[in-house]
Amino acid sequence: MPDGAAPQILLKSDIMDDANLNHDALKANIADLRVRHRALDSEIVALGETGVTDQLKIARLKKEKLVIKDRMARLEDLFTPDIIA
Repeated sequence: MPDGAAPQILLKSDIMDDANLNHDALKANIADLRVRHRALDSEIVALGETGVTDQLKIARLKKEKLVIKDRMARLEDLFTPDIIA
């Protein structure tokens, strides 16, 4: 970024314009994230049931699961219109 140039800030309305064009792609992305989220949950449960507790691996999986959940929430938020109260 050149010196003195303001950083580009994307507004939700800007993102919504792109989202309208890619509505199906975003829905597919959310579905893929849900599948990955469930797979991570199953993997965490399976690790707990085996009795072998690699706490570092479990912590990493939980962190990845949380990141995916946050991504899903941000993408789903694109489909919620802004309402000025």
